[in-house]
Amino acid sequence: MFPFINNNKEEINLDEKNMPKHIAIIMDGNGRWATKRALPRKAGHKAGAKTLENISQSAVDLGIEHLTVYAFSTENWKRSEEEVKSIMDLLREYLKNYIDKAKKDNVCIDVIGDITRLDQDIQQQIIQLKELTKEKTGMKLHIALNYGGRDELLRAIRKVCKDVAEGKYKAEEVGEKELEQYLDTKDMPDPELLIRTSGEERISNFLLWQIAYSELSFSDKLWPDFTEDDLKQSIYQYQNRERRFGGRK
Repeated sequence: MFPFINNNKEEINLDEKNMPKHIAIIMDGNGRWATKRALPRKAGHKAGAKTLENISQSAVDLGIEHLTVYAFSTENWKRSEEEVKSIMDLLREYLKNYIDKAKKDNVCIDVIGDITRLDQDIQQQIIQLKELTKEKTGMKLHIALNYGGRDELLRAIRKVCKDVAEGKYKAEEVGEKELEQYLDTKDMPDPELLIRTSGEERISNFLLWQIAYSELSFSDKLWPDFTEDDLKQSIYQYQNRERRFGGRK
């Protein structure tokens, strides 16, 4: 039984037999959360990192197998130099804390996106964390860093073109399954549920290939205010939709 209080202040139970295996989250609203409190934007990002810890643990408790979170996009480099630096400093702290926790937590950490643009010390932290947790059998937490859906597809297509040119494939042999093997997400199922916080209702270049048939859930909560009950509310929405994948029942 997974009870929670819904938006109408009613106690509801989730269906344990109909839980999504993979949830993706666009964690939006850190800056607005800080602005509302007359705090610097970095305070919002720090509060958002704490919420990620809480929601990750909630997902573990709910038996979610994969959780993918949008931490830093290819477009986020357009933000002010000060904000980008504060995000990167927070990322260093976040990765360090996870490295310290890796021995006791049964969570496998993965990073998707092009990490080559990140500072070398951050790249080394990512490599270390992935190595430390690769044998973990619990939930897989996928952190999207310097990630963009279009960038991912371009990188994949370039690799396919190279392999076709080298004779590994004929062009007509490349189908969806073959292309998926070149994506950052090749070892995970597509998300059944995509959640976005802060009241915005757009995809923002996140997992463009993978969310073709994902259910979408939009929350008005700013990410630092997002709670376990809010996560359960989104899952409840998912459980009460009919998924036809383009067909009829």
